[in-house]
Amino acid sequence: MNARTILATAGIAALAAGGAPAAEAPRKPNFILIVTDDQRWDMMGVVQREQGDRARFPFLKTPNLDRIAAEGVRFRNAFVVNSLCAPSRATFLTGTYGHANGIVNNHTPFSAENATWSTGLRKAGYRTAYIGKWHMGSQVERPNFDFAASFIGQGVYFDCKFFVDGVETKTAGYVDEASAGYAIDFMKKNRDRPFAMMVGFKATHGPFTPPPNREKDYDGESARAVPNLGKTAVYRGGVDAAKLKPGEAPAVKTNTGYLKCIAGIDDNVGRILKALDDLGLAQDTVLVFAGDNGYYLGEHGLGDKRTAYEESLRIPLLVRYPRAVAAGRTVDAMVLNIDMAPTWLDLAGVDKAPPMHGRSWRPLLAGEVPADWRKAWFYCYFFERGFQAPMTTAVRTETAKLIRYPGHDEWTEMFDLAADPYELNNLFADPAHAELRKRLEAEYETQKKAIGFQVPDYADPPGGDAGERKASAARKNAWVLDYRFDKDEGGKVVDASGAGSHGAAQGAPSAEGRDGRKARRFDGKGFIDVPKSPALDPSGGAWTVEATFKAGAPDGVVLARGGKTNGYILYLAGGRPVFAVASHNELSSVEGKEPLGDGWVMVRATMTADRRLLLAVDGKPAGHAKLKAFIADDPNDGMQIGGDERSPVIESPKLPRFTGLIESVRVFSGEAP
Repeated sequence: MNARTILATAGIAALAAGGAPAAEAPRKPNFILIVTDDQRWDMMGVVQREQGDRARFPFLKTPNLDRIAAEGVRFRNAFVVNSLCAPSRATFLTGTYGHANGIVNNHTPFSAENATWSTGLRKAGYRTAYIGKWHMGSQVERPNFDFAASFIGQGVYFDCKFFVDGVETKTAGYVDEASAGYAIDFMKKNRDRPFAMMVGFKATHGPFTPPPNREKDYDGESARAVPNLGKTAVYRGGVDAAKLKPGEAPAVKTNTGYLKCIAGIDDNVGRILKALDDLGLAQDTVLVFAGDNGYYLGEHGLGDKRTAYEESLRIPLLVRYPRAVAAGRTVDAMVLNIDMAPTWLDLAGVDKAPPMHGRSWRPLLAGEVPADWRKAWFYCYFFERGFQAPMTTAVRTETAKLIRYPGHDEWTEMFDLAADPYELNNLFADPAHAELRKRLEAEYETQKKAIGFQVPDYADPPGGDAGERKASAARKNAWVLDYRFDKDEGGKVVDASGAGSHGAAQGAPSAEGRDGRKARRFDGKGFIDVPKSPALDPSGGAWTVEATFKAGAPDGVVLARGGKTNGYILYLAGGRPVFAVASHNELSSVEGKEPLGDGWVMVRATMTADRRLLLAVDGKPAGHAKLKAFIADDPNDGMQIGGDERSPVIESPKLPRFTGLIESVRVFSGEAP
């Protein structure tokens, strides 16, 4: 161990005990965790350069992330235990798996009963903050933080509405720039006391919209191919195409939007680094940079994340602590997002009670790998209604992996990662690898038992998707949503179609409509949230939406689903109805010929089987246009009535929420009669 590492080790030990290195004034470390969205492990310039000919994106530049790596520790084998936004964030907070902390999907709110690093550090005198993306359903609260400046769900890339300590607050410009601004302001206000904060950036989540200064980055660049681009995931049919060789294969189409978002991330990380320097806080701040999960960019024929191939599991992870951690090191021991909370509590000298699944990185930061450091760990993604990825469990060791898909034993996979890093050859049924299979099956059970794994009651039932999709197919050419508001139960909006697509009113109270009918009142702030479900999948064909309303303003969103990649929206512009459909970032739209006036109207918008967009007002044709393409995939976001609250279908101009009364909303899976 060199002198610098010895000093670093002594510094960590002293700080954990509440002291400091000799001749230094005692000070507890500050803590900052920056978490990006869908940033896979190799999306840093330093990693691309290290990979050489194997690098997919050798042109990628991230000078500020590279700076953190040069001034701290880069973990080269960092993973998440569930590759999904909200579950990963909950794990970073609690140090536990989702079956213990209550978050196994993106639509469940986080319980204030959870013990987190924030609850522990607050008791030790820290001031704590949560800033930026949270995602857990439509939850406004950020439990057990002293300060919060955060948005609901996915938020939007521009002019995003934040909730600042619970108060809805307008921001202008790019969302991550707003988050960085709130983070810097929090540091300034708390520079003279120990603080801890988590900053969640929206980038680089779809629709992959970069800040304006990065719109031209990487134009014309092409990615290198990798062998598993020609390998289809087993749960998608498992087709093998020609296997490609890294460094020798032809260039392939690049998702430049994704890479431009990475550039925007790097810029905002740079702002936080500069603020730490300007405030004199850099030496005493433990700065952690991580992705919330990996991301497929065509590998195994996939986009998104969720399942257990390497591109989905692995994340970037950097730690810088100049006061006590030697700079410029890499660590190859396997670390997990469950380790974050116990690490912070350990470095602050706080007990991690109740027990956590993770363990502190403290010895790794000091340059040591304990003999009992993990050699294997358990992965679990829980099935979610409305998504194609099956429930997935796995055990990963330092050199191999066993993947199981509950309910589908025929899909079981086993890979020798040392010999096959691209996971091309499934060895599970190969007699020549029976010993490896035996070891991995035993390790799977050991790791499963170690975390007390179970499928909790609050998870969507595994295997339920097949039944739901079958039922959805049976409802083709049928009403799949019918809101008339006369059977509602408080904030619960009851679906009378039989499809079970009940909604939740967010500040849209019940009101009297016409002739004794019930309605919902919208004041330009409230909306109704409709969760994603197979019944509401508009992809691949004809679709109809219908709303009966009385507008109180000439502009506003009547209803919306999805975003600019795939989605649709019915809105008012200057009093005229407009229906717009997005498919793979191409927008088609039709506008009504006349303003609707201030009375009650029924507006119906249809995507026809012969690719037309039709508008009708009170049963009379009001406009028509060509539909460029059907919606390609079921949008990730649910539907909102009275607003477009997630990824917007139309980003500019920003469309206001609806003002007025809505008496009914119906959706038909086809061309409505």
